[in-house]
Amino acid sequence: MEKELSGKPVVAGRESRRGGRAKGKAATASTGLTVERFFTTPGVDPADELAWELRSASIKGEDGKVVFDQKDIEVPKSWSMLATNVVASKYFRGTPGTPERETSVRKLVARVVDTLTRWGEDGHYFASAVDREAFHAELTHLLLRQKAAFNSPVWFNVGVEEHPQCSACFINSVDDNMESILGLARTEGMLFKYGSGTGSNLSSIRGSKEFLAGGGTASGPVSFMRGFDAFAGVIKSGGKTRRAAKMVILNAEHPDILEFIRCKSNEEKKAWALIEAGYDPSFNGEAYGSVFFQNSNNSVRVTDDFMKAVVNDGPWQTRAVRDGQVVDTFKARELFREIAEAAHLCGDPGLQYDTTVNAWHTCSGTARINASNPCSEYMFLDDSACNLASLNLMHFRTLEGGFDVAAFKHAVSVVLLAQEIIVGFSRYPTERIAKNSHDYRPLGLGYANLGALLMASGLPYDSPAGRNLAAAITSLMCGEAYATSARIAQKQGAFAGYGNNAEPMLGVIRKHRKAAYQLPADGVSAELHAAQKEAWDDALARGTEHGYRNSQVTVLAPTGTIGFMMDCDTTGIEPDIALIKYKKLVGGGMLKIVNQTVPLALEKLGYPQTQAQDIIAYLDKHDTIEGAPHLKPEHLAVFDCAFKPSKGQRSIHWMGHIEMMSAAQPFLSGAISKTVNMPTDASVEDIEKAYVEAWRCGLKAIAVYRDGCKRTQPLNTSRDKAPEARRAVAEPAPAVMPEPKALRRRLPDERQSITHKFSIGGHEGYLTVGMYEDGKPGELFVVMAKEGSVVSGLMDSFATSVSLALQYGVPLQVLADKFCHTRYEPSGFTGNPSIPIAKSITDYIFRWLSLKFLPTEPCADDAEVTPVEEARPAPVTQAAVPAQTGTLQLSAMNSRSTYLNQADAPPCHQCGAITVRSGACYKCANCGTTSGCS
Repeated sequence: MEKELSGKPVVAGRESRRGGRAKGKAATASTGLTVERFFTTPGVDPADELAWELRSASIKGEDGKVVFDQKDIEVPKSWSMLATNVVASKYFRGTPGTPERETSVRKLVARVVDTLTRWGEDGHYFASAVDREAFHAELTHLLLRQKAAFNSPVWFNVGVEEHPQCSACFINSVDDNMESILGLARTEGMLFKYGSGTGSNLSSIRGSKEFLAGGGTASGPVSFMRGFDAFAGVIKSGGKTRRAAKMVILNAEHPDILEFIRCKSNEEKKAWALIEAGYDPSFNGEAYGSVFFQNSNNSVRVTDDFMKAVVNDGPWQTRAVRDGQVVDTFKARELFREIAEAAHLCGDPGLQYDTTVNAWHTCSGTARINASNPCSEYMFLDDSACNLASLNLMHFRTLEGGFDVAAFKHAVSVVLLAQEIIVGFSRYPTERIAKNSHDYRPLGLGYANLGALLMASGLPYDSPAGRNLAAAITSLMCGEAYATSARIAQKQGAFAGYGNNAEPMLGVIRKHRKAAYQLPADGVSAELHAAQKEAWDDALARGTEHGYRNSQVTVLAPTGTIGFMMDCDTTGIEPDIALIKYKKLVGGGMLKIVNQTVPLALEKLGYPQTQAQDIIAYLDKHDTIEGAPHLKPEHLAVFDCAFKPSKGQRSIHWMGHIEMMSAAQPFLSGAISKTVNMPTDASVEDIEKAYVEAWRCGLKAIAVYRDGCKRTQPLNTSRDKAPEARRAVAEPAPAVMPEPKALRRRLPDERQSITHKFSIGGHEGYLTVGMYEDGKPGELFVVMAKEGSVVSGLMDSFATSVSLALQYGVPLQVLADKFCHTRYEPSGFTGNPSIPIAKSITDYIFRWLSLKFLPTEPCADDAEVTPVEEARPAPVTQAAVPAQTGTLQLSAMNSRSTYLNQADAPPCHQCGAITVRSGACYKCANCGTTSGCS
């Protein structure tokens, strides 16, 4: 029996009739895979080791209406209510209200684990019944304890359908003929219907300047993109996700590259014109619903030659698809500038670094990598699929604050074996995808909660030590996954395509191993640092002898809905969102609480309990940890988050996100799903710099998103809930209280005033604010220039009511919380750069009053922005919103700082809450709905 580095065997294996053979290695019969127990005890059901309770799951929309309700659900007591709601609403099968409806998390996990174990037995993966039961118990433990989770299609379909679709990510090819182009539309439509995502490179389609065989000119890929986009828009309305998860890629040398770069930004400008004309500016409104290219993420594929031409200010030629003749010659920098300007305006296109991607390609002997899935973490052969799973890193944190290497290695092996079993028993949308999935068996194991782990470890996310720890964990995960794949191949056989790819694959494994040996030790325990190197030693040695069962094993996905299922505080590779978060209360209202990672970090940093309590109390009161008593200046960076707090100045610089991706990338088979969010005032030059630095750092892909670049407006805001939140955390009132008596503070007969002229959608008006001696507002007059007597009378009465409220002591902040973002006509563009769009007259009035008289507490759309300095400072003052956000036990979307940085995110189609970006897609922190492919 072969031993692990930890001294415990995890899996050994045998040849399966379904597998291929290692190069030069004949298949041999044996007794199958040996699976050791690590977390469980023979004869004890892991489910019985948990405390269970019955709960009612309920999800309310932003309008207060119940969108999902199910009573008497059996759930582990340790699971949060949000995890309960998400799992019950998303993953329980059967028609609600019928006896067939699932009612238990225990049974949900059993449905999946029982099916995978049966498949494993049918596939001869287990040496004996003892090993089968060990696999069943260990996997059950990992899933019930929220240590791991599969991608959503597994929970949707496994154990429900005889041949279920289990993969979330697909890459589809297209040829330069109408049959193939229309076939791609059909394949994409079926994938959208079942909640999966797909990506395609359209560079094989000839350009619009090229000729057809029968005469005339070709339509070009951008023309066909309009059809694909419209089709996706139709399918998404009836499918499992509201927004189709789709990636469209074009190579930089394609003759239509300039049209591709501009296509989405041009449509964005059309949407602006419609908004200005009075059409609904919301994400699902008529303005954006009337323009093209809103259902896909667009990326340009660039080579090292292109990037070098950009750096050296050299020329760049586009070439015809059919014969390779030069079509146009550009200055590379001018084309690069076009890319950055379009991304600055609408977020697209991103970049995929083709040379880097194919330099790390394990199967280059078969074909090159041309495309990715919608979120860019899965990059492999055309017509292939990948099933994903993620590990919850916080569950591998020891009581002493270290990292449990042995437990993590074992979890990697068990989950990877489960994913390998899934490959051969899944359904695929086309014969070519099915064949490539069986021949190459790519997998996508990843993790979540990195940001929480780093903070709890007392390490800043944006620091060399933080990046080293992240890299070491990623390295251990990937090295152990490849070692496990080689152990499976030893007996099951290598993947069928390995024979033609043994040399390139072993070459990539050597590159991973070299990076592991070059990883700095600062911030990494000696045990972890040694283990990640030994894992790659093991992976290379075993792979050299036996080959590998899987061509790819790891990616870093957004972990949207499954992140909620695991109660993760942070998703994927993301940092934490904010130190203050808000939790919805049963029956309504909000509870403001301090991020629960903060006490762990303070303990790790050595603060006594009394000092830690003072720091937490300060944070709770001031919404920022900056200025807290006892807190050492050198520890401030540990608590930096993605968003700048409403009363603080610190956050993680966008370059910190790129550097974290760079640290993890050398230890991944695929890439990383992460949008590098940039502040509203980020320049085109900043985006150019980000794209160049990402290339230099060795990333495979990057997407940026400048906050507020799209002019959509959310239907409502978290600030609407702020009064309830304050009431929820208020001290209980005494049993007997004297009846309060309001006192009116009248303005002096002679008072200062300000008059402000405004225009909303062409309707002009004037605001006059009278002020007390201290400069605070005490009265309001509103005059509409060309409105009738009814509107003028109503606005005069409204202004009188506001004036009385101010004079009787109602805080302006309370009034702003109530009236900001009320929606009625007239609405539209204002001409005021601080308030570009108003949803109504009252919306404009109180957003202007907030800007004028509440400078430290701006209304949601009007956050003050500090320009990014050219030289990157240590403490950064501008927020960078993460791609994958959301607090899982808590509803982070109800945080003001979250809203400030997500003002143009779409509302959730299920419950109406404002979503947050997750990779290149979005997710809802209220009900768990995602628009991505994981």
